[in-house]
Amino acid sequence: MAEAILYSFRRCPYAMRARMALSVSGARHEHREVVLRDKPVQMLEASPKGTVPVLVTDDGQVIEESLDIMRWALALHDPENWLQHDDAALVERNDGSFKHHLDRYKYSTRYANADPEEHRGAALRILGHLEQRLTESAYLCADKRGFADIAIFPFIRQFANADREWFDAQELPKLQDWLADLVGSDLFERVMQKHPQWKAA
Repeated sequence: MAEAILYSFRRCPYAMRARMALSVSGARHEHREVVLRDKPVQMLEASPKGTVPVLVTDDGQVIEESLDIMRWALALHDPENWLQHDDAALVERNDGSFKHHLDRYKYSTRYANADPEEHRGAALRILGHLEQRLTESAYLCADKRGFADIAIFPFIRQFANADREWFDAQELPKLQDWLADLVGSDLFERVMQKHPQWKAA
């Protein structure tokens, strides 16, 4: 019987959220770990854009966007009701303006005239909105984790890890607890297991 195939890269935040949804859903799939400087021909044939994650479903459908992979997996089985705990505007702000500032803070040398302090400050203001949100419930949309949390958290983790001492010193106690809970979860530990580079037999 054919099985879905996931092309992934362990440290990619987009791939992290896709893997978390696939894992929680129990969707059967083959994990193919990609080295970005040595992308397999099979992945590029399926998705010429050459970025991860890419899911090739058991019926040959190619899903190239991580949020779509999440929804595909959860449509099969959603044991924690993640799809009921979504907020499209929050996720869009994360993938848009927050990611814009995150990249120019963490990778400022890649962008002409990017001021990392300025972009860190702009990102921090966005996190302030999440902090306020988390004063109302343990997670972003409810008292249990859901789609919005998992879609957003890998990027918050990346931001925090850029300068952990600085991040931990910010007045973001609810967000810091939320991040620690998700990073310390069995689910995240499971999807962060290391895989060797996949090579065609």
